[in-house]
Amino acid sequence: MSQKHLKEAFISNLNGTSLLEISFGLTLAPLCLLCRGLLLILYYLHYGKPLNSRKYSLLLDFLVLVSPLVFSCTVLSPIMCFVPAILVAFCAGIFSKICSQRKHETRVPFRQIVKDFQETYLDPEYIPAITAFRVYVNVLTSISILAVDFPQYPRRFAKAETYGTGVMDFGVGAFIFGNALVCPEVRQKFCVTQSKFSSLARQFFSVWPLIFLGIGRLLSVKSIEYHEHTSEYGVHWNFFFTLAFVRLAASLLLAIFPKNISWIIAINLAVLYQLTLNTTSLKMFILHGGDGRGTRVGFLNANREGLLSLFGYLAIYLASVQVGLCLLKCGNSVRGWIQAVCLSLLTVLVLFLFLHFSQAHVDPVSRRMANLSYCMWVVAHSLMFLVCFVVTDLALVFTKLLVKGSSVPCCWNILKPPSTSGKRRTEAVPVGRAGALSHVCLISAINKNQLIFFLLANVMTGTVNILIDTIHSRTAFTLCILHLYMFVNCLIMYILHAKNIVLKFW
Repeated sequence: MSQKHLKEAFISNLNGTSLLEISFGLTLAPLCLLCRGLLLILYYLHYGKPLNSRKYSLLLDFLVLVSPLVFSCTVLSPIMCFVPAILVAFCAGIFSKICSQRKHETRVPFRQIVKDFQETYLDPEYIPAITAFRVYVNVLTSISILAVDFPQYPRRFAKAETYGTGVMDFGVGAFIFGNALVCPEVRQKFCVTQSKFSSLARQFFSVWPLIFLGIGRLLSVKSIEYHEHTSEYGVHWNFFFTLAFVRLAASLLLAIFPKNISWIIAINLAVLYQLTLNTTSLKMFILHGGDGRGTRVGFLNANREGLLSLFGYLAIYLASVQVGLCLLKCGNSVRGWIQAVCLSLLTVLVLFLFLHFSQAHVDPVSRRMANLSYCMWVVAHSLMFLVCFVVTDLALVFTKLLVKGSSVPCCWNILKPPSTSGKRRTEAVPVGRAGALSHVCLISAINKNQLIFFLLANVMTGTVNILIDTIHSRTAFTLCILHLYMFVNCLIMYILHAKNIVLKFW
């Protein structure tokens, strides 16, 4: 068997893992972010100044925000369920240290701190949880697309062949979910006086880089005979095309229907698509081709997974638009965000109940078809992932109230309560120096050039696979390669951010 076919077999015919293990795994990134924030606050408490060194800041961010994820999907994967507990214990230890080292003269009764926390106002112009969600989906995807070619990456984490819930199956849907959270329809980027037609035209123009990248990936993969999993998207299709066409279709639908009913459109689309799968021969066509033998003759037949799964991904995108619109209505009070967290967790619970019913009586989760169960699973876990980041930010806000003057990059700015003179809340002044570290933050660096980060990860993944026999690599070598690969990618983003360079030409 050739090296190409050996690698294709290595990532084929897999069945995924359990929903519980994925749920535990999703808590790792927020816990890493919490750990980094608490360490920075402890540093400020000890030295009386923030960590301003760019070199040490990058090193801290990489070791705390990225490295634990590399270990968790390789050598620590057998004890994945215990890793979050270890991080929780570590964060609790740091928090206890912060509480014990607070100066006696500045100490405030704990009950008063809790009361002040509930009445705290946050910067309404920036929701750090959305940034962290999108960046970490990108980071986890970048780790997985290379790690999956090494034997240390558990096969249960890789994409399932037909049915199943692999970690990488979730990553594809979460990417769609994260893109919709910041789409122009959510950010209300287009002015009121602008017509829907001109807004739609701008959207059509904005996706050309994705189509260009999709064509570039197709030509490069075919020209070097790079290994690929055909049943993932098809012969010619790839994820860049999916991102582009989902965004275009969503913009068209949201130009016709009101944005505030996007969740209704998402439900109808997912249910109708599932009914079509169950009541017609569409499911058999996706799984076995037009002749029932899995042949790939004709464009539709050759790319049936990529083309027909667009309906499911579109439903996920529209559901995320509704989530983004709801987040904008949470206001700028801690009390309002706590209520939003409770409501979101209730929504997650309802989605998981429907998911259990759907898997038992309708159809198991299938990323290959992007069926109804897959849509519910992705939305439920994405919303849970997002809520974890919101809780992390609230915990860091509470800790910053304990240590006056401390600051954490990519965390909410604490605002003074609105005055009684009738001024708008958004005119409140930030308390402390929360924005002082924005120039030394890996999350901000990746966020500024997310598409370039993802593209660079794809190019480096291909380069490593061409140069190295990944399937027969030893554990120490694998860890070194994965850490070097992620560090180089992060370092490039960090340098671009430090020089205030945004590689965006569209």
